[in-house]
Amino acid sequence: MAEYKIGVIGIPGKWSTETLADAVEQRTGYRLVIDMAAVSLDLERQRLLFQEQDLCQLDALIVKKISASYNPNTLDRLELLRVAEQAGVRVFSRAEHILRLIDRLSCTVTLRNAGIPMPATRVTEDIGAAFTAVEDFGSAVFKPLYSTKARGMCVIDSTHKKARIEREIRAFKADNPMMYIQQKIELPGRDLGMVFLDGEYLGSYARVSKGDAWNTTIHSGGKYAAHTPTDDVIELAQRAQALFGMDFTTVDVAETHSGPIVFEVSAFGGFRGALEGIGIDAGGLYTEHVLRQLKA
Repeated sequence: MAEYKIGVIGIPGKWSTETLADAVEQRTGYRLVIDMAAVSLDLERQRLLFQEQDLCQLDALIVKKISASYNPNTLDRLELLRVAEQAGVRVFSRAEHILRLIDRLSCTVTLRNAGIPMPATRVTEDIGAAFTAVEDFGSAVFKPLYSTKARGMCVIDSTHKKARIEREIRAFKADNPMMYIQQKIELPGRDLGMVFLDGEYLGSYARVSKGDAWNTTIHSGGKYAAHTPTDDVIELAQRAQALFGMDFTTVDVAETHSGPIVFEVSAFGGFRGALEGIGIDAGGLYTEHVLRQLKA
């Protein structure tokens, strides 16, 4: 009999999900990987069911990934977890905390309201205002409000003819009515993933861009490397992550000529970057944190 029954919410078969499930099983003797697409809520009986298992009967749930890609439906999946929380199940990180990070705009507004430095950003539904942003920025990155690993992002350059710029803006707006537009920052060939567990800084890895790729994501051919940031960069990342109360997260930071800036705080954190970049067993450390919280 397992001392604690802890379920892992993620994508079955994916490395980070299975690595976390392995860590939980090694420490508890219990393994349950939960695909939220197969979860149903019975509000009459206050049950949250997955393969005949009522998740409301577990001791804890660790959310490694709520869906393969971010979209508004992701928010609905998180709402289901609030029923488990109400039943006394500990959810790591709490559903309402993750909710504030899934939507890029919500994350950005929270960071900027707290005075965290970020790239110059405009948010609008208006084509004319978007065109002005491109002209003002020189080169602008258009980002979907729900995306990971730079998927769906595009760069629009002010040196192009006006007709082309407007055409590219309209093409982006077709799938993204609310346009999130950031000034393209010249990076030193890398940006940082700064790892935090329960608010404690564990270390940093760099994502190093491949060739002339405009972003550093592994999805675009980048690679992980160890990196030691300065104290002021660590302090900035510490302040940024503290706004969201996550149990485990990474803060995406760039070191620019005018000082460090924050791109975002992650809803789930990068296990592979932590392992390959700085040798941190994030799954094991996260599981031990959860067990400490359950025993407290």
